[in-house]
Amino acid sequence: MKVTLERAALLKALGHVHRVVERRNTIPILSNVLLQAKGASLTLKATDLDIEITETLAADVGQPGGTTLPAHTLYDIVRKIPEGAQVSLDMTGDSSQLLLRSGRSRFQLQSLPETDFPDISTADLTHRFLLPAADLKRLIDKTQFAISTEETRYYLNGIFMHTVEVEGRTLLRAVATDGHRLARVETPAPAGAAGMPGVIVPRKAVSEIQKLVEDAGEEVQVELSTTKARFTFGAVVLTTKLIDGTFPDYQRVIPTGNDKRLVLDKAPFAAAVDRVSTISSERGRAVKLSIGDGRLVLTVNNPDSGSATEELEVDYDAAPIDIGFNARYLLDITQQLDSDTALLKLADPGSPTLVQDRDGAAALYVLMPMRV
Repeated sequence: MKVTLERAALLKALGHVHRVVERRNTIPILSNVLLQAKGASLTLKATDLDIEITETLAADVGQPGGTTLPAHTLYDIVRKIPEGAQVSLDMTGDSSQLLLRSGRSRFQLQSLPETDFPDISTADLTHRFLLPAADLKRLIDKTQFAISTEETRYYLNGIFMHTVEVEGRTLLRAVATDGHRLARVETPAPAGAAGMPGVIVPRKAVSEIQKLVEDAGEEVQVELSTTKARFTFGAVVLTTKLIDGTFPDYQRVIPTGNDKRLVLDKAPFAAAVDRVSTISSERGRAVKLSIGDGRLVLTVNNPDSGSATEELEVDYDAAPIDIGFNARYLLDITQQLDSDTALLKLADPGSPTLVQDRDGAAALYVLMPMRV
């Protein structure tokens, strides 16, 4: 194999693929990135057996061929090469070593044969559709924070993506929950998405998609089956196994009878929550909301360090209510809202509260209260 290419293009591609490679691997080949040169292009591929990322870039191929190199070492070398330089990869003699040259730098790198590199089969992808990159970004950005990190409830360790029929319209919906809060965001379903299986995209894949969608063009091609999903962002292709489990019936926890409406300015509210929670104990972080007669009083009591209160003017004319929430969760949700105001629909101190920008907004959040 003999190939020459721009340092910037190689660095960008390695930046995309090397992230899925775990730093500690019991299987040596999984520490490597696969390089395959043919025609006028170089293809890079990395995997952890659950996620696979492939990127193809233009290159001057003197001799086609393939090999695998340590992913993080290769990335660090290319990162330290001066900007604007050319990088040549040459493997002509000893097949267990590759010579990387750039300017006056020379690196002899240990390689492993490309035939050992595993491949995630995607023969059974049944549904295909194009999704605007901005829509995919929104679905992920606004739900990712609610993904559970509790490994025992593995079926909550991802975003549940599925289609639903609402008033004659087909919507693509993303849902994430950790049992304390729930995020549900929807967008009009693209052609071809109707009838797709409901899939749970795992947390690590969600994180990679979020980074890749930044560089994506107008649209992302999505291909799905019940066990795998593939996302194509131009020259970058991410394939992931899906979580093999049943996502709970989230509709049951979305309250429908919450009749106490609280409308408030988002920024002053978030700032007040942040201030009063400064003295809360890290474990509880509970903030009490006392709402009544156009006023909201935020209170935090911590036996070890004291107490804090702050008062805000709000739009509320229902019966007074005292309710407690985890301050961190309140702040997480207010950060997701797009408008300057927040609408909280409350029932009683022990029931879940609904949070939205406004009635009928595409993004909906549910927050479980805390005892205060």
